[in-house]
Amino acid sequence: MSRAARVALAGAAAAVVALVIGMVAGGRAFPRIIPGLPDSGAVVRWGLPLSKLLMDGAGLVTVGVLLMAALLLPNDKGVLGGTALHYVKAASWAALTWAGAAFLAIVFGAAESVGRTVPQILDGVILTSYATQTTQGVALTLVVLFGVAIALFSRGAITAGAAAGLLVFAMVTLLPAPLTGHISSSPNHDLATSSVALHLLALALWVGGLAVLVVHALRGQPQLETAAGRFSRMALWCYAGVGLSGVFSLVARLGAVSDLWTSEYGLLAVAKIVAFVLLGYAGYWHRQRTLADLGAGRPRAFTRLAGGEMLLMAATVGLAVALSRTPPPEFSVPADRAFELLGFPLPAEITLANVFSLWWLDLFFAVVAGTLALLYGAGVLRLVRRGDRWPIGRTLSWFGGLALLVFATQSGLARYAKVMFDVHMIEHMTLSMVVPIFLVLGAPVTLALRALKPAARRGDRGPREWITTILHSRFTKVFTHPLVATAIFVASTYALYFTPLFQSAMQEHLGHIWMTLHFLISGSLFFWVIIGVDPGPSRLPYVGRLLMLFVTMPFHAFFGIALMMMGTVIASDWYEQLGRTWGDTLIQTQRDGGAIAWGFGEIPTLIVLLAIAVQWYRDDDKQARRADRRADRTGGGDPELDSYNDYLARLDRADRGE
Repeated sequence: MSRAARVALAGAAAAVVALVIGMVAGGRAFPRIIPGLPDSGAVVRWGLPLSKLLMDGAGLVTVGVLLMAALLLPNDKGVLGGTALHYVKAASWAALTWAGAAFLAIVFGAAESVGRTVPQILDGVILTSYATQTTQGVALTLVVLFGVAIALFSRGAITAGAAAGLLVFAMVTLLPAPLTGHISSSPNHDLATSSVALHLLALALWVGGLAVLVVHALRGQPQLETAAGRFSRMALWCYAGVGLSGVFSLVARLGAVSDLWTSEYGLLAVAKIVAFVLLGYAGYWHRQRTLADLGAGRPRAFTRLAGGEMLLMAATVGLAVALSRTPPPEFSVPADRAFELLGFPLPAEITLANVFSLWWLDLFFAVVAGTLALLYGAGVLRLVRRGDRWPIGRTLSWFGGLALLVFATQSGLARYAKVMFDVHMIEHMTLSMVVPIFLVLGAPVTLALRALKPAARRGDRGPREWITTILHSRFTKVFTHPLVATAIFVASTYALYFTPLFQSAMQEHLGHIWMTLHFLISGSLFFWVIIGVDPGPSRLPYVGRLLMLFVTMPFHAFFGIALMMMGTVIASDWYEQLGRTWGDTLIQTQRDGGAIAWGFGEIPTLIVLLAIAVQWYRDDDKQARRADRRADRTGGGDPELDSYNDYLARLDRADRGE
């Protein structure tokens, strides 16, 4: 048996041992059986967590091999090398294992849900009902379907772009099952949902990437130094993301700090925290010592430390599965339907003071805003240190847009937007028609292309090359076409509010996140086509941009008028459950929201007109100065003007008889 196989088996054993210890410590291994109540038996009791451990492990391996193929190993102008192709093929088998483990979890989960043994539920009725009608069953069914799809598509992937797309698909597949666990019953389910999603994504890249990197090193595969260096830079971000999201995940589940040492859930969480600290120390040692040893041609130091780190990570994954099977401590929450839906008490009657004082952390968009601010600031700082100039107006525009994003998603405006339709419309218009304008004028893509260095190896893809590839991709060409961008910007608004989509999005935090992201992305796409200064596949002339703006804005006015004329309340079930007793009626707030949508468009229209005017003027001035420089180089002026002057001179000489 090879060293890589032995390490892989040792990692699997460490995960299983950690799971067993966690199950025993959490009281789930030997629960008290109440006579007369149905019991599914020990096979289901242990089969469900073991199948979930296999599912999580296979998912991490799938993410790891695709990460190695797409981003860590060099490629030749987007075409995968032989080693990377081998990893993509391995992703196919890992994804099939992932899907199979998810199916086993469906079987054991169905048996546990009705308190029967596995043979008793194989008639198909209970199994089908669990897989299609329960939230956890539907989530596992999605994992089965997505896992099979990844396995099939991986067989034909030969480019880095295809491998990167499969990597994104695999990371999305990680989310459904955990997001329907304990967090669905957490009092602060918004914070719990965001923290778990961020925690999983960062952990998958970190753990999966390291596991495959260790196997790569033990098998003596080429380009280990390159892959290890790239992973080390990525792992630092993943470590910060795992730590930050883990803290907020505990905050959402624990009622007091004392729950960390007075409850089984808290003790398992402490064990995970200890493992996390040890992993951080191992990562620090990697950056300080073993990467240098690897560069000096001594790979054994790297494989020893990385192998130990992988075993610790495997044990941490086992603890995580045991933690998911352990109920969090109970603590008292207000017996209020509004609190159950919102995650916070129904706010008092809306006032301007409350809008500016009732701040509420939305972790997802706080991380998005913080990350965008950090990356943009780092890019500007790199240019300044290099002696290059970056327009201060672009920097102010970018950070002004981020400030508006934070206010719209974190302040009292975000709280009242879930309670009142007219406030929601203010948030919607701000996120889709004001924030994108400032972000687009910040020119983040241009900044990234100037600040990032080209890949060290010719033909390889670093961050700068990936940005260039995406800019020139067929996907970008299609979605940045003026007709497509306009259709997305306009039609999606009608589709959201005049179908059940809006009520569904308001009832689930993930749906609310997707809705808010859609506002930002659709608005940014539309205004990038009109006033964007970043390079793009195609550019409209300035007259075409004005025409696109004037054609689009009336559709928002028509949308507002339609809202004001409606006689039924949109998402009435959601608003009625909140039990708001102050303020206007539901139909009146909806009509006010329509009036806001009708009149709000004038503000961004004016800003965009000013931006187009300034850009048009600067472009004409730039072309004039370019023509002057060309004339200075050729020693002449404008050819047409010179020809006309020669013609007049010949006429003058002819009149004088010369």
